[in-house]
Amino acid sequence: MKRLEKIIILSLISTSGIAWLLSSNQQNMMEAMATYNPLAISLFTASWTAGMVAMMFPAITPMVLLYNTFVTNRESSGSQSSIAVQEEKSRSSFSIRSLKVFVFIGCYLCVWALTGIALLLGWSLVMNNTAMSTDNIRYIPYIYGTLLIVSGVYQFTPLKKTCIGYCESPMSFFLRRWKDGTSGAIRMGLYHGMYCVGCCWAYFLLMVALGWMNLLWMGLFAGIIFGEKIWSKGIWVARAAGLGLAIVGLLVMFGMIPSLIPSASPMESGGTAMQIAPESSSGNQMLTAENSGQSIAQSTDPGSNQQQQDMKMK
Repeated sequence: MKRLEKIIILSLISTSGIAWLLSSNQQNMMEAMATYNPLAISLFTASWTAGMVAMMFPAITPMVLLYNTFVTNRESSGSQSSIAVQEEKSRSSFSIRSLKVFVFIGCYLCVWALTGIALLLGWSLVMNNTAMSTDNIRYIPYIYGTLLIVSGVYQFTPLKKTCIGYCESPMSFFLRRWKDGTSGAIRMGLYHGMYCVGCCWAYFLLMVALGWMNLLWMGLFAGIIFGEKIWSKGIWVARAAGLGLAIVGLLVMFGMIPSLIPSASPMESGGTAMQIAPESSSGNQMLTAENSGQSIAQSTDPGSNQQQQDMKMK
């Protein structure tokens, strides 16, 4: 294994490990998204991108290594000069190859960062206009159940099969999309990111919508994605996951797994508490005011005080 390949593998694995540590302390940004605060969106984007690094870098390692191999072979085949000249060129070409590899990875991450913003804003728009009002709380299990079922059905679609085909076969991807130069690295990185989005968007929409941006669910979906991309029969991993999501969606719709919907029961109970609490507090205030009024009236009325003294003497 060549030095650059070792650097690539070590960089991907170490960066993924650091991103897992950062993801363990990320905050739930769903409530802040209701106001579309730019600062909250920026924090979510940074947290989301760290999560993508943690989950996706192990799965794209074969793609990145093959890209580096192609770049190296093309540069070596283009130079047939003397050994001394080749040694000088190898030093400069090493940095150029490294730059192209990092550009390829960076463009791939840019696609996922933009996808996270789109998923978050899109889902926030749906929730703010439908289920976030007290009149529509009863529809929340059906909304989330439908989302789970749609995500499961998508795993059986031709688009999923096409996208996963390019993800699990880096050679097929480069044979179809190869372009030389730095501009080619940018273009191929963007294409690879779009194929990955087409393959995995349903999983990440569930994580955003259901508030599953924690290590447990990240680890589960990272394992599914890794199996889809690394195994030559990864489509069967996707279909097994799709079947499971569809079944869970049906159970959620019928109210059999309410714990998977974190916003349903808390919102309903919170809304009831908010309606009851003012009434009870206002009632207590009225009773207190009446009692205080009676005591004040009794203390200021001399006739009532004289009657009380006569009764005591009797």
